[in-house]
Amino acid sequence: MEINGSIALVTGANRGLGRAFTSHLLDRGAAKVYATARRPQEIDLDGLDASRVERLALDITDPAAASRVAESAPDVTLLVNNAGSNTWQDMVAGDLDQIRFELETHLFGSLNMVRAFAPVLGGNGGGAVVNVLSAMSWFAHPGANAYHVAKAAAWAMVNSVRLELADQGTLVTGVHLGLADTDMSAGFDSAKLAPVEVARAALDGVEAGAWEVLVDDWSRSVKAALAADPRPFYEALAATTF
Repeated sequence: MEINGSIALVTGANRGLGRAFTSHLLDRGAAKVYATARRPQEIDLDGLDASRVERLALDITDPAAASRVAESAPDVTLLVNNAGSNTWQDMVAGDLDQIRFELETHLFGSLNMVRAFAPVLGGNGGGAVVNVLSAMSWFAHPGANAYHVAKAAAWAMVNSVRLELADQGTLVTGVHLGLADTDMSAGFDSAKLAPVEVARAALDGVEAGAWEVLVDDWSRSVKAALAADPRPFYEALAATTF
């Protein structure tokens, strides 16, 4: 599909990658962007063409809220599932409610949006869904293992709904990356991607019909390592400072 002329909805549009997606969609000629967040008043429209942006309140973990937003945005042709969280929990010693929250956000929250918008996209000719995943879909790391499990589950969900929506002509693109320069990664000293680079790569992938976009060398190397015994990968990872 073409981004120019599309009508998009972006979750988690109040900062970071969501703000970058909103801005870059407008730069590439999107006719309209629905920018959503739990507190839409926090979505900053400075520097954007506000005439092409509509802010909507949305908690993706609430299926009824997702349905209401789909009713309010019946013209959407591109859904960007970006909203996320990281509670920095491990699986054994971590807070179980926080672990469940990670799954509610990344797996069930994104699925709520897909289920709500699948008929909208189908009725508008098919369109596309972009799901912001992570290189951590494919590896664990102490201190953030709940995030890993949730992103791994989201990756499996993306692979599933891609096949389920193929007959209605909806492209489902999973986007994997290492660290982007957002609030979530503020405590890390490693090299980080500019959020607009992630948005550009993702939307390039949509226009190319890509099922999966690996934004950086790190995500490509992590996925390649899945074919081998995991021990050498994790031994090397243990020696790396993030």
